[in-house]
Amino acid sequence: MPRRWLALLVMTLAAAVPAIAMDWPQFLGPDRNGTYTGSPLLETWGPSGPKVVWRKQVGQAFAGPAVVQNRVLLFHRVGNEEVLESLDAKTGASIWRYAYPTNYRDDFGFDEGPRAVPVVADGIVYTFGAQGQLHAVDLAKGTRVWSEDTMKRFNVPKAYFGAGGSPLVEGGRVIANIGGDKAGVVAFDAKTGKVVWAATDDDASYSSGMAATIAGRRSAIFLTRDNLIGLDPATGAIQFQRRWRARIAASVNAATPLVVGDSIFVSAQYGPGAGVLRVNGSTLTDVWTSDEALSNHYATSVYYDGYLYGYHGRQEFGPSLRAVEFKTGAVKWSQDQFRAGSITLAGDKLLVMREGGEMILAPASPQAFKPLARAQVLPGVVRPLPALADGFVYVRNENTLVCLDLRR
Repeated sequence: MPRRWLALLVMTLAAAVPAIAMDWPQFLGPDRNGTYTGSPLLETWGPSGPKVVWRKQVGQAFAGPAVVQNRVLLFHRVGNEEVLESLDAKTGASIWRYAYPTNYRDDFGFDEGPRAVPVVADGIVYTFGAQGQLHAVDLAKGTRVWSEDTMKRFNVPKAYFGAGGSPLVEGGRVIANIGGDKAGVVAFDAKTGKVVWAATDDDASYSSGMAATIAGRRSAIFLTRDNLIGLDPATGAIQFQRRWRARIAASVNAATPLVVGDSIFVSAQYGPGAGVLRVNGSTLTDVWTSDEALSNHYATSVYYDGYLYGYHGRQEFGPSLRAVEFKTGAVKWSQDQFRAGSITLAGDKLLVMREGGEMILAPASPQAFKPLARAQVLPGVVRPLPALADGFVYVRNENTLVCLDLRR
């Protein structure tokens, strides 16, 4: 083959392969497990911390950003509107803005912006607002594709902190934990918004669903307010189910389940605790369960090489950061009173973002927690989860979004 033809073929094939591994298209990243698989990160940041590429004033939100095709998708509240903005990932400049009205009020005086991270799939951005407004927006143009008022349509009562679980896009369907009567989990056609199926009477939680293949079977896995449940993404048929709810009414489930092989790590505060359950057809078998190992309140744990890394304890009481053996639940180390935050796995490193605004990089090791780098990157309070794409981290606090360069 002539050299110029070979070069053309290589260029064509490269252009045809999307840079999925370098994007952060949804809550918890490409596979919804808090894992970054892009270029290695710097392991030392210097006295001034990582390089700040840009910073931008933003509206209210607990929703973190998504990053796709060199665009940052920011979902926030400005005045009396919920706003989805497409920003240039390298400069922070606005490319387009999509907005609709909201009158959501938080009963506890917390942030009144959206809670759910945008989801990007097949050229469409899906958002789920604090009042259950589900919108599909064209990624290139910023125009409405379809929308649905889920609270009105499915008669959903207002929850403690509004609607908060990020929808799951799977098999051409947008699957969301709605919490309606006979519509606990609902699947919408991704292109048209038409309801494809509705399943369960489960109340909605603040946990986001995830999809996995276990023993050759595809499952949409949700931790609702009531149950850990596996559903057939095509039909909504229940594949397996386990009660996972606190005995008290004032409780929420928030962490997303993690699938490792044929087992699921599930975790919640207020009593249910944590456990690893093995999936065997329609049966869930306990590998271990405990409320003393790694009971997550808000932040989802990550898994690496046989161990879980995450937060144990309630956010307001100063949770511990821990390493726990996946197959036994044994605690290998615990940084007590570490305070709340989020955790991302980057290669064999943990990128920890604390609520106080400190970012820490440390090896994912069951031996000990030994930070390699740490820096105060924002004033607190930082609750939205960061997005890590192509070596850049995008993180926000109550009013500022910052882009940091962590490339090696």
